[in-house]
Amino acid sequence: MSYVQLMRSLIGHRLLLLAGSNVILTDPRQRILLQLRLDGSWGLPGGLLEPGESLEETAVREVKEETNLDVLQLTLLGVFSGPEYTFTLRNKDEINVITALFWSRNWSGEMINDPEEGQELAFFSPKELPDNMSEEYRGYIRYYLEQLQCPHQK
Repeated sequence: MSYVQLMRSLIGHRLLLLAGSNVILTDPRQRILLQLRLDGSWGLPGGLLEPGESLEETAVREVKEETNLDVLQLTLLGVFSGPEYTFTLRNKDEINVITALFWSRNWSGEMINDPEEGQELAFFSPKELPDNMSEEYRGYIRYYLEQLQCPHQK
């Protein structure tokens, strides 16, 4: 049983504070890797922190689980939190997430989709993102693109 499952067994659907990581992986053409999630929407590779794990370790582990790729270097882009990161999921679970957003162009391996994690993996130009993507992930990508335009702010 995962940590989140254990907490849910204790508190039911009530609000749960969760920390996690998402990763923007780019290829040599500056396209961004997205995962078609099981719910039919596109998102970034990433997931929730497990007890005793750093946000960087979470990022590397989740990318490996979801894509089979090994992240060799991460750059922290920012940490996102606040009321706009409070959600009620389809199963009625309430969550407030604190998300570390990382970027990497330094990764290796053969990309393989894990069907238990998602339906498909594909690279997209930032100017041609799929329509069925949540505002949360669009916001992370906008932030990444803003950082590219103003690298002195890193």
